Amino acid sequence: MINRIKALFAARPAAGEAEAGRHSHDELQLAAAALLVEAASLDGHYGDAEQAAIDTLLRQRFGLNDAEARDLHDLAVAEQSEANQLLGFTRVIKDRYSPEERVELIEMAWEVAYADGELHDHEANLLRRLGGLLYVSDRERGEARKRVLARLEQS
Repeated sequence: MINRIKALFAARPAAGEAEAGRHSHDELQLAAAALLVEAASLDGHYGDAEQAAIDTLLRQRFGLNDAEARDLHDLAVAEQSEANQLLGFTRVIKDRYSPEERVELIEMAWEVAYADGELHDHEANLLRRLGGLLYVSDRERGEARKRVLARLEQS
């Protein structure tokens, strides 16, 4: 799985292959994980709460076991720290994912941003930028945030 994920950004999609909603699970997993790591690290404190939230989201949303989630998380951390991949990851998502999938990624990013119990200015800024880069409207981004806050209140 990890080798297929690493090859994701080395290859360009063939003509007509980059239709919204047409992508591999590996692509979705790495792009989501990388964006979640970016969201978690922007406040300057990448703590246990954020790491646990990312691992939980990866397991729940993608049906990964603990080892697979940890491997994907570690790869996303490495990718994120090597260079500023935000534009590359968002381009893959924008080009290949359906609008519903893009909103789901925004919602996942909100969950990570609130994992430590506080939304920092840098995290809020990232979510605004992600919304624009992923073509998710302010309304949809706000609704995703409300869903996350409602879930957090219930727990």
